[in-house]
Amino acid sequence: MKQFTSNPFYKFILFPIGQMLVFILGASLALSLFIILLAFLFRSNVTDFDLVERTLLILPQVLINGITIGFVYATIALGYTMVYGVLEFINFSHSEIFMVGGIVGVELMAYFDHTGALQTMNQYVVIGLAILLGMVISGSLAVTIERIAYKPLRGAPRLVPLISAIGMSFFLQDAVRLILSLTTGEFNVILPNFGTFDEFLILAVPGIENPLRFQIKSILLVGVTVIMLVGLNYLVNGTKVGKAIRAVAQDRPSASLMGINVNLIISITFLIGGALGGAAGVLFAIKATRLDPFVGFFPGLKAFTAAVLGGIGNLTGALLGGLILGLLESFGASYLSIFTNGAFGAEYKDILAFAILIIVLIIRPSGLLGQTVAQKA
Repeated sequence: MKQFTSNPFYKFILFPIGQMLVFILGASLALSLFIILLAFLFRSNVTDFDLVERTLLILPQVLINGITIGFVYATIALGYTMVYGVLEFINFSHSEIFMVGGIVGVELMAYFDHTGALQTMNQYVVIGLAILLGMVISGSLAVTIERIAYKPLRGAPRLVPLISAIGMSFFLQDAVRLILSLTTGEFNVILPNFGTFDEFLILAVPGIENPLRFQIKSILLVGVTVIMLVGLNYLVNGTKVGKAIRAVAQDRPSASLMGINVNLIISITFLIGGALGGAAGVLFAIKATRLDPFVGFFPGLKAFTAAVLGGIGNLTGALLGGLILGLLESFGASYLSIFTNGAFGAEYKDILAFAILIIVLIIRPSGLLGQTVAQKA
């Protein structure tokens, strides 16, 4: 058994994938049981239809939608949690790094569309190039921001770099808006229509009345995200760079005394976090189809909520928090109107994200998988 668990394939591929499946199944089962229980409790208040039957009818599709958006939140949350793990600092400009990556990716696809190459290229090659460019630009931008806005403030009181991060967030929003207005005359970018991403795979499952509908773009989003998360797990736990990142996160002065270039490791951490944010931005753009300079605010805030929910500074916690938050959002969008007889619609789903943040901060400030301050000390 020990030889099996020490096998690199198991340790860096099978184990993280298995961990994701456990999180998906656990969160889905817990929330499903909770919503079914609510349906039983409130069924007498709804007379137009059977509340329990309606709840069960759409439940599988609700879970699919929640898992899809949950992976996006998890990928963005990893950027927050990696930086916090090393510097104990919340990089609030990360949501704009996510936005820049998405816009860059869409602009590349728009360029291919303008030149006529988009219709002849393989759709997955186009997406791959857009993700790669988004990762390069966003990663480089994150490193640049760290050097300019954060590095000079490392010895300052903790509130100072936080204010700098918020200021950088607003600066990036306005800078991108200015660039877009000067180059395109518009404040938003629209994903060109190409490929088969809007089509659905229909899967009939015995025992389920409605067939499951998997949109191609959602399958692509989840698949790419899983690959990135497995790659990140290998980078952090299986390489010398990853060991150095963990050493700096655990004890920066001691890591420096051991010969680790702390400044370089911090820059690499920002590079990785920014690249993940850029990739998530492109994947989000494929699903949303339209982006503007302010599109990163709510996804970024929800991803930060996911990081806090799972335990900020904990990579596994970011994944768990993202999945839980995505499922909660999907449940809210689908069931609020049903349970309240139309009094509250899907537009109120965002309340759940911030309500969860408040509850977690009150009950367990360290998050579901985070360490308490006493343990970390």
